[in-house]
Amino acid sequence: MKEFTVCYTFDHEIITEKVVKELDVKKEDVEKAIIERMDRYKFFNVKNDKGNYIINSYLVRYVRITNEKILV
Repeated sequence: MKEFTVCYTFDHEIITEKVVKELDVKKEDVEKAIIERMDRYKFFNVKNDKGNYIINSYLVRYVRITNEKILV
C-alpha cells in the first residue's frame, strides 16, 4: 500500500489529508482522481487527524501531493 499526503490550499488555510492506495498506483493517478472529484462535485469531504471538513471545490486555489510513502 502507498500513502499520499494531499494538500488543499485556500486563501487563508491549508488542509491536508492522507490517501491510501494500492502499491501500483502512481502519483499522477491520484492527482487525476482528485481533479475529477473536484470537477464532479461542488462539495466533498476531507478527513484528517484534526477532524472532518466539507470543502467547497470552487474555493480551492491549489492542490499538491507533498509526500509519497510505501506502507509495509
